[in-house]
Amino acid sequence: MHAQVVLYDGFDPLDAIAPYEVLHAAGMATGGAVTVELVTAEGAREVPSGTPPLALRAAGALDPAGADVVILPGAAGELPTGKEVSEEERRRSIPVILGRALETDLPALAREALEREDTLVATVCGGSMLLAMAGLIKGRHATTHHHGLDVLSAGGALPVAARMVDDGDLITGGGVTSGLDLALYLLEREIGPQIAHAVETLFAHERRGVVWSSRGPSPAF
Repeated sequence: MHAQVVLYDGFDPLDAIAPYEVLHAAGMATGGAVTVELVTAEGAREVPSGTPPLALRAAGALDPAGADVVILPGAAGELPTGKEVSEEERRRSIPVILGRALETDLPALAREALEREDTLVATVCGGSMLLAMAGLIKGRHATTHHHGLDVLSAGGALPVAARMVDDGDLITGGGVTSGLDLALYLLEREIGPQIAHAVETLFAHERRGVVWSSRGPSPAF
């Protein structure tokens, strides 16, 4: 299983690094059967995060045809407050950061990944907001940080207030720390529970929260 974690200017470092480390450890646990790399829509480059001066180096370009899993992190920035803010504060807001990412080739590449039958798309925190803002997940169940559920709804998605949501070939995680849980769930689903448990034990981290899915009966309350 080859995974590509997508970076863009203003990305949240933990959203990207948490799944990257989990999948890298899975590679060691499987003798190389799991591989992961950092990529961008443009190709190899230094990518500034939304937590300056931290930046990460992307090794290559996002390639939906060559990836089994594409992981989109959210952005790190300021949340809208409804108050009047300076232009600099507005530029650092999460919606504006995501909006700038939408001006790149990322939306087209994300669409290609979502349309491919053999590619799984996963998001952490605001990564699903980016897809919703691009109009790519209309009618799909998804989650994000609780402050961004209305963004999903505005983009036509079906927001679910859950730690993780499994909508088939789209798996979305909630807040920033959900990146660990999301990557471990990906391992359990795609590789197997023994590998997922081994990595979970190595990281001394226990996954939390039920993975919501539309499968099964709806609750009566």
